Amino acid sequence: MSETAEKKPRARKAKPAAPAPRPRLTLKRLRRWLLRGLAGGIGVFALLILLFAIVPPPINLYQLQESWRLGGIEKDWVSWDEIAPVMGRAAVAAEDANFCSHWGFDMTAIRQAIEAGSNRGASTISQQVVKNVFLWQGRSWPRKAMEAALTPAVELIWSKRRILEVYLNVAEFDEGVFGVQAAARHYFGVDAKDLTPTQAARLAAVLPDPKNRSASKPSDFVRKRTRQILSGAETIAADGRSACFER
Repeated sequence: MSETAEKKPRARKAKPAAPAPRPRLTLKRLRRWLLRGLAGGIGVFALLILLFAIVPPPINLYQLQESWRLGGIEKDWVSWDEIAPVMGRAAVAAEDANFCSHWGFDMTAIRQAIEAGSNRGASTISQQVVKNVFLWQGRSWPRKAMEAALTPAVELIWSKRRILEVYLNVAEFDEGVFGVQAAARHYFGVDAKDLTPTQAARLAAVLPDPKNRSASKPSDFVRKRTRQILSGAETIAADGRSACFER
């Protein structure tokens, strides 16, 4: 054996592998992500529409905002059978007299609104339900576009009675007071099933502007509007325009 140990060559340290290049955000990849997001959003809304066809919507964005602002809100869901029939007729007479004959959009009202240079009176009960339950308040184009897309789906899956039932349970009747049951208790101290025709008409009269109108202390305008709604409710009952939710 040799006195001088043979020196072994030192092993060279392997150089760390270069990091893999990050994938570039190509137009094709961006389009794929957008399509996936769109498909996911459609799926979520489709599921909610199916669910709320039988289950009461728990709360909406506007109610959450008002609850945060006011420190709480009044709301109490009641089924269709717990609402006085005249309340449904009054709401339809006040807000959407052609409710039973359209598929979500009242084209006659829309044309009249366009000719008058305003969108006042063109929004149907179905559109208001979509806005109140699934979307946010305001008049932005994205919200209007989503409302236009969702309204036919709701009309297709929900019955007219269900649409009106949800509407009466989520509509605001006074600041922080949502739904016909809470409104009936708040204004008149009765349950929604015990509303008289005049009380129902007064509630319907405040629907477009609940923060500035009162059903228990009606202004001259609200009194006049109440008489008009009473007459309208009788008319739609007589000519069959309430048949879709009363049969």
